[in-house]
Amino acid sequence: TDRDSFLGAYGENSAPSVVVNDQSKNSVASGWAPVGSHHLKVALEPGEEKTYIFVLGYVENPVNEKWVGRAEDGIINRAPADALLARFDTTEKADAALAELKAYWDKLLGHFSISSSEEKLDRMVNIWHQYQCMVTFNMSRSASYYESGIGRGMGFRDSCQDLLGFVHLIPERARERILDIAATQFEDGSAYHQYQPLTKQGNLDIGSGFNDDPLWLIAAVAAYLKETGDYSILDEMVAFDCHMEKAAPLFEHLRRSFEYSRTHLGPHKLPLIGRADWNDCLNLNCFSLTPGESFQTTGASDGPVAESVFIAGMYVRYGHDYSAICRHLHLDAEADEADRHINDMIHAVIDYGWDGEWFLRAYDAAGEKVGSHECNEGQI
Repeated sequence: TDRDSFLGAYGENSAPSVVVNDQSKNSVASGWAPVGSHHLKVALEPGEEKTYIFVLGYVENPVNEKWVGRAEDGIINRAPADALLARFDTTEKADAALAELKAYWDKLLGHFSISSSEEKLDRMVNIWHQYQCMVTFNMSRSASYYESGIGRGMGFRDSCQDLLGFVHLIPERARERILDIAATQFEDGSAYHQYQPLTKQGNLDIGSGFNDDPLWLIAAVAAYLKETGDYSILDEMVAFDCHMEKAAPLFEHLRRSFEYSRTHLGPHKLPLIGRADWNDCLNLNCFSLTPGESFQTTGASDGPVAESVFIAGMYVRYGHDYSAICRHLHLDAEADEADRHINDMIHAVIDYGWDGEWFLRAYDAAGEKVGSHECNEGQI
Protein backbone atom coordinates (compact mmCIF):
# COMPACT_ATOMS: atom_id res chain seq x y z
CA THR A 1 0.00 0.00 0.00
CA ASP A 2 3.03 2.33 -0.13
CA ARG A 3 2.95 4.49 -3.25
CA ASP A 4 6.71 5.06 -3.41
CA SER A 5 7.37 1.34 -3.29
CA PHE A 6 4.75 0.73 -5.96
CA LEU A 7 6.04 3.39 -8.36
CA GLY A 8 9.73 2.95 -7.58
CA ALA A 9 12.34 5.69 -7.24
CA TYR A 10 11.23 8.60 -9.43
CA GLY A 11 8.62 6.25 -10.86
CA GLU A 12 5.81 7.31 -13.15
CA ASN A 13 2.16 6.31 -13.03
CA SER A 14 2.50 5.14 -16.62
CA ALA A 15 5.19 2.60 -15.72
CA PRO A 16 5.14 1.61 -12.02
CA SER A 17 8.18 -0.32 -10.87
CA VAL A 18 6.17 -3.32 -9.65
CA VAL A 19 4.47 -3.62 -13.06
CA VAL A 20 7.67 -3.25 -15.05
CA ASN A 21 9.50 -5.75 -12.84
CA ASP A 22 6.50 -8.07 -12.36
CA GLN A 23 7.09 -8.17 -8.64
CA SER A 24 5.00 -6.61 -5.84
CA LYS A 25 6.71 -5.37 -2.69
CA ASN A 26 4.00 -6.18 -0.12
CA SER A 27 4.66 -2.74 1.31
CA VAL A 28 2.58 -1.14 4.04
CA ALA A 29 1.77 2.58 4.30
CA SER A 30 0.03 3.80 7.41
CA GLY A 31 -0.94 7.41 6.91
CA TRP A 32 1.31 8.57 4.07
CA ALA A 33 1.01 8.35 0.27
CA PRO A 34 -1.05 5.15 0.19
CA VAL A 35 -2.24 3.17 -2.81
CA GLY A 36 -4.29 0.01 -3.20
CA SER A 37 -2.31 -2.50 -5.27
CA HIS A 38 -3.13 -6.16 -5.96
CA HIS A 39 -0.93 -8.48 -7.99
CA LEU A 40 -2.65 -11.30 -9.87
CA LYS A 41 -0.99 -13.74 -12.27
CA VAL A 42 -3.50 -14.81 -14.91
CA ALA A 43 -3.09 -17.24 -17.80
CA LEU A 44 -5.73 -17.06 -20.56
CA GLU A 45 -6.39 -19.44 -23.40
CA PRO A 46 -7.28 -17.88 -26.78
CA GLY A 47 -10.75 -16.32 -26.48
CA GLU A 48 -10.96 -17.10 -22.75
CA GLU A 49 -12.32 -14.53 -20.26
CA LYS A 50 -11.92 -14.31 -16.50
CA THR A 51 -13.48 -11.80 -14.13
CA TYR A 52 -12.13 -10.70 -10.76
CA ILE A 53 -14.10 -8.75 -8.20
CA PHE A 54 -12.28 -6.65 -5.63
CA VAL A 55 -14.20 -5.73 -2.49
CA LEU A 56 -13.00 -3.24 0.10
CA GLY A 57 -15.27 -3.18 3.13
CA TYR A 58 -15.55 -2.94 6.86
CA VAL A 59 -17.63 -4.82 9.42
CA GLU A 60 -17.63 -4.14 13.13
CA ASN A 61 -18.73 -7.04 15.31
CA PRO A 62 -20.49 -6.41 18.61
CA VAL A 63 -18.13 -7.02 21.54
CA ASN A 64 -19.91 -10.21 22.58
CA GLU A 65 -19.83 -11.55 19.01
CA LYS A 66 -16.24 -10.72 18.09
CA TRP A 67 -14.76 -14.16 18.63
CA VAL A 68 -15.56 -17.74 17.78
CA GLY A 69 -15.28 -19.61 21.04
CA ARG A 70 -12.89 -18.21 23.62
CA ALA A 71 -11.38 -14.77 23.06
CA GLU A 72 -7.97 -16.04 24.11
CA ASP A 73 -7.99 -18.46 21.15
CA GLY A 74 -8.05 -15.43 18.82
CA ILE A 75 -10.43 -16.85 16.21
CA ILE A 76 -12.36 -13.88 14.80
CA ASN A 77 -16.01 -14.31 13.94
CA ARG A 78 -16.00 -13.80 10.17
CA ALA A 79 -19.69 -14.53 9.62
CA PRO A 80 -20.75 -10.85 9.24
CA ALA A 81 -17.81 -10.17 6.90
CA ASP A 82 -18.57 -13.28 4.86
CA ALA A 83 -22.21 -12.17 4.59
CA LEU A 84 -21.08 -8.78 3.29
CA LEU A 85 -18.74 -10.34 0.75
CA ALA A 86 -21.53 -12.64 -0.42
CA ARG A 87 -23.51 -9.59 -1.55
CA PHE A 88 -20.88 -8.89 -4.23
CA ASP A 89 -19.29 -12.28 -4.98
CA THR A 90 -20.52 -12.63 -8.57
CA THR A 91 -20.27 -10.43 -11.62
CA GLU A 92 -24.04 -10.06 -11.68
CA LYS A 93 -24.20 -8.91 -8.05
CA ALA A 94 -21.32 -6.46 -8.50
CA ASP A 95 -22.84 -5.00 -11.69
CA ALA A 96 -26.23 -4.64 -9.98
CA ALA A 97 -24.65 -2.86 -7.04
CA LEU A 98 -22.81 -0.48 -9.37
CA ALA A 99 -26.04 0.23 -11.27
CA GLU A 100 -27.79 0.94 -7.97
CA LEU A 101 -25.01 3.35 -6.99
CA LYS A 102 -25.24 5.14 -10.34
CA ALA A 103 -29.02 5.45 -9.97
CA TYR A 104 -28.56 6.94 -6.50
CA TRP A 105 -26.21 9.64 -7.77
CA ASP A 106 -28.31 10.32 -10.88
CA LYS A 107 -31.33 11.00 -8.66
CA LEU A 108 -29.35 13.05 -6.16
CA LEU A 109 -27.64 15.20 -8.76
CA GLY A 110 -30.82 15.54 -10.78
CA HIS A 111 -32.44 18.11 -8.50
CA PHE A 112 -30.49 20.92 -10.13
CA SER A 113 -28.83 21.03 -13.53
CA ILE A 114 -27.82 23.39 -16.29
CA SER A 115 -27.43 22.87 -20.03
CA SER A 116 -25.14 25.29 -21.82
CA SER A 117 -22.92 25.42 -24.86
CA GLU A 118 -19.89 24.75 -22.66
CA GLU A 119 -19.56 21.06 -21.81
CA LYS A 120 -17.00 21.64 -19.07
CA LEU A 121 -19.23 24.17 -17.33
CA ASP A 122 -22.14 21.71 -17.39
CA ARG A 123 -19.95 18.95 -15.96
CA MET A 124 -18.59 21.23 -13.26
CA VAL A 125 -22.00 22.47 -12.11
CA ASN A 126 -24.07 19.33 -12.66
CA ILE A 127 -21.63 16.80 -11.26
CA TRP A 128 -18.45 17.92 -9.56
CA HIS A 129 -19.64 20.90 -7.54
CA GLN A 130 -22.70 19.10 -6.25
CA TYR A 131 -20.73 15.93 -5.58
CA GLN A 132 -18.15 17.89 -3.59
CA CYS A 133 -20.91 19.57 -1.58
CA MET A 134 -22.32 16.16 -0.69
CA VAL A 135 -18.89 14.91 0.36
CA THR A 136 -18.55 18.06 2.44
CA PHE A 137 -21.83 17.25 4.17
CA ASN A 138 -20.80 13.66 4.85
CA MET A 139 -17.27 14.44 5.98
CA SER A 140 -17.73 17.97 7.31
CA ARG A 141 -14.93 19.39 5.13
CA SER A 142 -12.35 16.67 5.78
CA ALA A 143 -11.79 13.16 7.02
CA SER A 144 -9.42 14.28 9.75
CA TYR A 145 -9.83 13.32 13.38
CA TYR A 146 -10.81 16.93 14.06
CA GLU A 147 -13.70 17.21 11.66
CA SER A 148 -15.03 13.70 12.24
CA GLY A 149 -15.74 14.71 15.82
CA ILE A 150 -12.98 12.73 17.49
CA GLY A 151 -11.03 15.91 18.17
CA ARG A 152 -12.57 19.35 18.30
CA GLY A 153 -15.77 18.40 16.49
CA MET A 154 -17.70 20.09 13.69
CA GLY A 155 -17.73 23.84 13.29
CA PHE A 156 -20.89 25.85 13.98
CA ARG A 157 -20.00 28.36 11.29
CA ASP A 158 -18.54 25.74 8.93
CA SER A 159 -21.62 23.52 9.07
CA CYS A 160 -23.96 26.45 8.44
CA GLN A 161 -21.85 27.53 5.46
CA ASP A 162 -21.68 24.01 4.06
CA LEU A 163 -25.45 23.69 4.23
CA LEU A 164 -25.81 26.41 1.58
CA GLY A 165 -24.29 24.04 -0.96
CA PHE A 166 -26.32 20.88 -0.35
CA VAL A 167 -29.72 22.04 0.93
CA HIS A 168 -31.25 21.44 -2.53
CA LEU A 169 -29.77 17.95 -2.68
CA ILE A 170 -30.94 16.57 0.66
CA PRO A 171 -33.38 19.04 2.24
CA GLU A 172 -34.58 16.53 4.83
CA ARG A 173 -31.05 15.95 6.10
CA ALA A 174 -30.31 19.66 5.91
CA ARG A 175 -33.30 20.17 8.22
CA GLU A 176 -31.84 17.72 10.71
CA ARG A 177 -28.43 19.39 10.52
CA ILE A 178 -29.93 22.83 11.20
CA LEU A 179 -31.67 21.58 14.35
CA ASP A 180 -28.46 19.92 15.55
CA ILE A 181 -26.48 23.11 15.01
CA ALA A 182 -29.08 25.35 16.65
CA ALA A 183 -29.17 23.17 19.76
CA THR A 184 -25.58 24.18 20.54
CA GLN A 185 -26.49 27.87 20.71
CA PHE A 186 -26.31 29.67 24.04
CA GLU A 187 -29.27 31.50 25.52
CA ASP A 188 -27.72 34.88 24.77
CA GLY A 189 -27.60 34.04 21.05
CA SER A 190 -23.90 33.21 20.82
CA ALA A 191 -22.79 29.63 20.26
CA TYR A 192 -20.23 26.92 20.75
CA HIS A 193 -17.77 27.32 17.90
CA GLN A 194 -17.56 23.54 17.57
CA TYR A 195 -19.82 20.68 18.54
CA GLN A 196 -19.47 16.90 18.60
CA PRO A 197 -21.71 15.31 15.94
CA LEU A 198 -22.10 11.99 17.75
CA THR A 199 -23.16 13.35 21.13
CA LYS A 200 -24.61 16.61 19.74
CA GLN A 201 -22.80 18.37 22.58
CA GLY A 202 -20.96 21.66 22.25
CA ASN A 203 -17.19 21.65 22.74
CA LEU A 204 -16.00 24.60 24.79
CA ASP A 205 -12.46 23.27 25.27
CA ILE A 206 -11.35 24.73 21.95
CA GLY A 207 -12.91 28.10 22.66
CA SER A 208 -15.99 30.01 21.54
CA GLY A 209 -16.93 33.66 21.36
CA PHE A 210 -16.76 34.06 17.56
CA ASN A 211 -19.14 36.89 16.83
CA ASP A 212 -20.04 35.84 13.30
CA ASP A 213 -21.44 32.46 14.40
CA PRO A 214 -24.97 33.65 15.29
CA LEU A 215 -25.53 35.22 11.89
CA TRP A 216 -24.58 32.00 10.11
CA LEU A 217 -27.54 30.25 11.74
CA ILE A 218 -29.86 32.81 10.14
CA ALA A 219 -28.12 32.23 6.80
CA ALA A 220 -28.60 28.45 7.01
CA VAL A 221 -32.25 28.59 8.03
CA ALA A 222 -33.04 31.21 5.37
CA ALA A 223 -31.47 29.02 2.68
CA TYR A 224 -33.54 26.06 3.85
CA LEU A 225 -36.76 28.08 3.84
CA LYS A 226 -36.11 29.46 0.36
CA GLU A 227 -35.42 25.99 -1.01
CA THR A 228 -38.26 24.08 0.68
CA GLY A 229 -40.90 26.54 1.90
CA ASP A 230 -41.02 24.40 5.03
CA TYR A 231 -41.73 27.05 7.65
CA SER A 232 -42.77 24.37 10.14
CA ILE A 233 -39.09 24.09 11.05
CA LEU A 234 -39.40 27.44 12.84
CA ASP A 235 -41.84 25.83 15.30
CA GLU A 236 -39.51 22.98 16.22
CA MET A 237 -38.50 23.04 19.89
CA VAL A 238 -34.71 23.26 20.01
CA ALA A 239 -32.45 23.15 23.04
CA PHE A 240 -30.21 25.95 24.19
CA ASP A 241 -26.74 24.85 25.27
CA CYS A 242 -27.75 21.24 24.53
CA HIS A 243 -30.30 21.22 27.39
CA MET A 244 -33.87 20.46 26.36
CA GLU A 245 -35.20 22.02 29.55
CA LYS A 246 -34.10 25.31 28.01
CA ALA A 247 -35.73 24.56 24.66
CA ALA A 248 -37.48 27.20 22.57
CA PRO A 249 -38.85 27.29 18.99
CA LEU A 250 -36.19 27.57 16.32
CA PHE A 251 -37.47 31.03 15.44
CA GLU A 252 -36.52 32.17 18.95
CA HIS A 253 -32.99 31.00 18.20
CA LEU A 254 -32.95 33.21 15.10
CA ARG A 255 -34.30 36.14 17.11
CA ARG A 256 -31.52 35.76 19.67
CA SER A 257 -28.94 35.41 16.90
CA PHE A 258 -30.00 38.75 15.47
CA GLU A 259 -30.23 40.36 18.90
CA TYR A 260 -26.77 39.18 19.86
CA SER A 261 -25.31 40.83 16.77
CA ARG A 262 -27.41 43.96 17.28
CA THR A 263 -26.29 44.42 20.87
CA HIS A 264 -22.59 43.65 20.45
CA LEU A 265 -21.41 46.78 18.69
CA GLY A 266 -18.27 48.83 19.15
CA PRO A 267 -17.52 52.57 19.30
CA HIS A 268 -18.27 53.03 15.59
CA LYS A 269 -21.51 51.02 15.87
CA LEU A 270 -19.90 48.22 13.88
CA PRO A 271 -20.08 44.60 15.16
CA LEU A 272 -17.51 43.61 17.75
CA ILE A 273 -15.10 40.97 16.49
CA GLY A 274 -15.08 38.89 19.68
CA ARG A 275 -12.48 36.15 19.43
CA ALA A 276 -12.39 36.51 15.64
CA ASP A 277 -14.67 37.40 12.78
CA TRP A 278 -15.47 35.33 9.70
CA ASN A 279 -11.84 35.70 8.67
CA ASP A 280 -10.19 33.82 11.53
CA CYS A 281 -6.85 35.46 10.82
CA LEU A 282 -8.36 38.74 11.98
CA ASN A 283 -8.21 37.85 15.67
CA LEU A 284 -7.59 41.37 16.93
CA ASN A 285 -8.80 40.74 20.47
CA CYS A 286 -6.57 37.77 21.27
CA PHE A 287 -3.26 38.34 22.99
CA SER A 288 -0.85 35.87 24.52
CA LEU A 289 2.62 35.97 25.99
CA THR A 290 3.14 32.29 25.11
CA PRO A 291 4.64 31.73 21.62
CA GLY A 292 2.54 29.45 19.46
CA GLU A 293 -0.53 29.54 21.68
CA SER A 294 -3.70 29.20 19.64
CA PHE A 295 -5.94 32.24 19.34
CA GLN A 296 -8.88 29.85 19.71
CA THR A 297 -8.02 29.02 23.30
CA THR A 298 -6.65 32.31 24.55
CA GLY A 299 -7.54 35.95 24.46
CA ALA A 300 -10.42 38.11 25.59
CA SER A 301 -13.23 36.77 23.43
CA ASP A 302 -15.49 39.69 24.32
CA GLY A 303 -12.67 42.00 23.42
CA PRO A 304 -12.22 45.70 24.12
CA VAL A 305 -13.24 47.68 21.01
CA ALA A 306 -12.11 45.72 17.93
CA GLU A 307 -14.82 45.90 15.25
CA SER A 308 -15.40 43.97 12.02
CA VAL A 309 -16.60 45.38 8.71
CA PHE A 310 -16.85 41.77 7.54
CA ILE A 311 -19.50 40.95 10.16
CA ALA A 312 -21.23 44.25 9.38
CA GLY A 313 -21.73 43.05 5.81
CA MET A 314 -23.10 39.76 7.12
CA TYR A 315 -25.40 41.63 9.47
CA VAL A 316 -26.94 43.55 6.58
CA ARG A 317 -27.14 40.55 4.24
CA TYR A 318 -28.66 38.06 6.65
CA GLY A 319 -30.50 40.69 8.64
CA HIS A 320 -32.66 41.19 5.56
CA ASP A 321 -33.33 37.44 5.55
CA TYR A 322 -34.33 37.60 9.21
CA SER A 323 -36.63 40.55 8.51
CA ALA A 324 -38.27 38.63 5.65
CA ILE A 325 -38.87 35.65 7.92
CA CYS A 326 -40.50 37.96 10.47
CA ARG A 327 -42.83 39.37 7.83
CA HIS A 328 -43.78 35.90 6.66
CA LEU A 329 -44.81 35.16 10.24
CA HIS A 330 -46.81 38.42 10.31
CA LEU A 331 -44.42 39.93 12.85
CA ASP A 332 -44.40 43.22 10.98
CA ALA A 333 -43.43 45.40 13.94
CA GLU A 334 -40.42 43.17 14.65
CA ALA A 335 -39.50 43.22 10.97
CA ASP A 336 -39.73 47.03 10.88
CA GLU A 337 -37.46 47.28 13.90
CA ALA A 338 -34.96 44.87 12.34
CA ASP A 339 -34.95 46.93 9.14
CA ARG A 340 -34.20 50.09 11.15
CA HIS A 341 -31.20 48.43 12.77
CA ILE A 342 -30.04 47.15 9.40
CA ASN A 343 -30.22 50.67 7.94
CA ASP A 344 -28.28 51.98 10.94
CA MET A 345 -25.58 49.39 10.17
CA ILE A 346 -25.48 50.43 6.52
CA HIS A 347 -24.88 54.04 7.58
CA ALA A 348 -22.19 52.92 10.06
CA VAL A 349 -20.39 51.05 7.29
CA ILE A 350 -20.59 54.06 4.99
CA ASP A 351 -19.42 56.46 7.70
CA TYR A 352 -16.73 54.35 9.34
CA GLY A 353 -16.09 51.30 7.14
CA TRP A 354 -15.39 53.15 3.89
CA ASP A 355 -12.34 55.39 3.69
CA GLY A 356 -13.18 56.97 0.34
CA GLU A 357 -11.15 54.50 -1.68
CA TRP A 358 -11.90 51.09 -0.26
CA PHE A 359 -13.57 49.27 2.59
CA LEU A 360 -11.69 48.83 5.83
CA ARG A 361 -11.19 45.35 7.18
CA ALA A 362 -11.68 46.33 10.79
CA TYR A 363 -10.79 48.50 13.74
CA ASP A 364 -8.29 46.85 16.05
CA ALA A 365 -8.32 46.60 19.85
CA ALA A 366 -6.79 50.07 20.08
CA GLY A 367 -9.47 51.56 17.83
CA GLU A 368 -7.05 51.95 14.92
CA LYS A 369 -8.03 51.26 11.31
CA VAL A 370 -6.99 47.99 9.67
CA GLY A 371 -6.92 47.69 5.89
CA SER A 372 -7.12 51.37 4.95
CA HIS A 373 -4.91 53.78 3.04
CA GLU A 374 -4.50 55.47 6.43
CA CYS A 375 -2.71 52.46 7.94
CA ASN A 376 0.29 50.36 6.93
CA GLU A 377 -1.60 47.23 5.99
CA GLY A 378 -2.02 46.82 2.25
CA GLN A 379 0.26 49.69 1.32
CA ILE A 380 2.99 49.14 -1.25
